[in-house]
Amino acid sequence: MAVTDAAIDKIKEMILSGDLAPGSKLPKESDLADRLGLSRNSLREAVRALALIKVLDVRQGDGTYVTSLEPRLLLDAMSFVVDFHQDDTVLQFFQVRRILEPAATAMAAEHMSESDITELRKILDGLPPNPSVEQMVSNDLEFHQRIAAGSGNAVLCSLIESLSGPTTKARIWRGLTQENAQEKTLEQHAAICDAIAARQPEVARAWATVHIAGVEEWLRKTLT
Repeated sequence: MAVTDAAIDKIKEMILSGDLAPGSKLPKESDLADRLGLSRNSLREAVRALALIKVLDVRQGDGTYVTSLEPRLLLDAMSFVVDFHQDDTVLQFFQVRRILEPAATAMAAEHMSESDITELRKILDGLPPNPSVEQMVSNDLEFHQRIAAGSGNAVLCSLIESLSGPTTKARIWRGLTQENAQEKTLEQHAAICDAIAARQPEVARAWATVHIAGVEEWLRKTLT
């Protein structure tokens, strides 16, 4: 079990046991991390995931609270996770991404103009320090779309863009629950960008394959 998944389970156990009642405020981050035997980073990611599905409410400047846990409040948010875990076709979308995007990335290394490569780097540099999962996913989508456009093949670009929507939920859930997912994404994006800038199509293709295959493998394990 991933560290963040274990952290989520520990917080859920506190809620189910009554240690954290609906509407109650969580202890300070450092105190709760010590109590649960977690790193503060793992606890922070668990809180993000539980806030996404409306189990926790993060109030800036005030603290983190357990929500009312009313069924109507949780229903829509829980459908986010339920739909994702029940829809095996999302894996097929990633399999198609693994076929198409490395080819587009190799073509981009040959066809992107210097100004386009500069704009590609600006996308990566545009992320703030310690980005939220939502900011990271938005940046990821923009990065891959810019490379697809840079392939010079409008049909290929359209096919890749059509895969973005069906894979967004998986990208968000991975960012929330997989340990070091953001760090891996940033490192691999930088390597892809460097290969494109160096006009090394096969290196760019290889890094794109590694990048997408890694997400696909995580997804395969998550859905089984």
